[in-house]
Amino acid sequence: MSESGHSQPGMYGQGRRRRRRRDRDGPPGQNLSGPSRDREYVPRERRDGSEEAPGPHLQKTPIILAKPPGERSKPTQSVPISGVPAMEKPIVLFKARDDGGKPGTPPEVTPLASSSGPSKLEREGQRPTQPVYQIQNRGMAAAAAASSSTVDPVIGQTKLLPPEKMKHSIKLVDDQMNWCDSAMEYLRDQTDMLVVGVIGLQGTGKSTIMSLLSANTPEEDQRGYVFRAQSQEIKERGGNQSTGIDFFITQERVIFLDTQPILSPSILDHLINNDRKLPPEYNLPHTYVEMQSLQITAFLFTICHVVVVVQDWFTDINLYRFLQTAEMLKPSTPSANHDSTSASGNDEGSEYYPHIVFLQNKSRRDEFCPLNLKKMHMTVDKLMAHSHLKYKGTLSMLDCNIFPGLGRNYLETEVNLFLLPLQENEGDDSLTKTGSGAPPLFSLLPGYRGHPAFSSLVSKLRSQILAMSRSQLSHTILTEKNWFHYAARIWDGVKKSSALSEYSRLLS
Repeated sequence: MSESGHSQPGMYGQGRRRRRRRDRDGPPGQNLSGPSRDREYVPRERRDGSEEAPGPHLQKTPIILAKPPGERSKPTQSVPISGVPAMEKPIVLFKARDDGGKPGTPPEVTPLASSSGPSKLEREGQRPTQPVYQIQNRGMAAAAAASSSTVDPVIGQTKLLPPEKMKHSIKLVDDQMNWCDSAMEYLRDQTDMLVVGVIGLQGTGKSTIMSLLSANTPEEDQRGYVFRAQSQEIKERGGNQSTGIDFFITQERVIFLDTQPILSPSILDHLINNDRKLPPEYNLPHTYVEMQSLQITAFLFTICHVVVVVQDWFTDINLYRFLQTAEMLKPSTPSANHDSTSASGNDEGSEYYPHIVFLQNKSRRDEFCPLNLKKMHMTVDKLMAHSHLKYKGTLSMLDCNIFPGLGRNYLETEVNLFLLPLQENEGDDSLTKTGSGAPPLFSLLPGYRGHPAFSSLVSKLRSQILAMSRSQLSHTILTEKNWFHYAARIWDGVKKSSALSEYSRLLS
């Protein structure tokens, strides 16, 4: 100790500590900062009051710990709310509701905290537009919206992608009459849809017509149609191509349902020859086939906007009797409130019935005669006079300019009847040449057909069917996914219907 009471620098100060280290580690003159002493170097001993600058190997430490320039926090500035740029307002609007109103937060801090998100997006060049924020905000959950004030633009762009396009039909009801769930992945949560079903006897061309109405053209190969048509081998042995109910939805959100033939002799022959076991409530095979046809038809009458009835010759009285029986066995439309009834005491006025289109396929040339056309309309009108189905007033051949000389008052009782000729083949086979005795110039011209081309008539039929009114199938507005669940419930009810069971008992 010195006279002033302070310790001497040579005894206990920095110089003594340095001498002890030299005596312990080695002779003087050794480079302590070299590679041989890196392991024993302790940075903690330099935390004394010495003014020495750190060595060269310590210059990397602050660079590693420093943040990138884009993420460094800016000094807080007191910017008023009126000074926030206009482009930051959409970001502030999508913040959680309780972020800006927390107690103890100054009002000028909120816009500054939210401005860090858009500034980073502007530097990276990935700033999304305002419509993407709005659409993403509707589809996001509340927790995801509250977690961050910025929205991932990739997720927002995904929600704007078009729906997946189908390339072929899938099963809605299989050949065992069981419901399939594979169509659910193609449906969306939107209400602007049209459901079109088809029924008809075997070999009338139901699958071909539905393919032409949905996604194919007459010029394409029939083997590439979305609904497979009968092959030549199946036609030769009298078999049927479609079984159960097939499903296909277009990009325009039109659902097409192709069905197996009603009252099919090939299905009956398959049941008899293969000794297939029938359900216990059916005793005879022909009763089971008829009940299958009634189930499918009553099901389409309940869940479709438009039902196309295809026939290849005019007319089959049994077909109209079958339609009226299916209408009688049709399940009632479920109401929103089961206790509510109409003023008259029944709810018959609220029952739903679809539009019916009678399609005369493979029509001959004399059936396009205006006089025969008028007789056909009168016959269908008399046969369907007592039906609640919408069989008139929604489709007209006179509006298609097929008969340019006929006025609207020519058909007094115009029903939804449309004629299609035989499908033409490309080449000279489709042209009916004049006789060989005719002059050479006229022998090269096509013969008189009496109607427009097949492709032109299919296009006009498609435009009229897609333009039909899309009334509500139930008392509530259905989306595509809700329609799928509604159809599954109706199909299960049709299979367990007491009216159908009683009718099958009467047939037996």
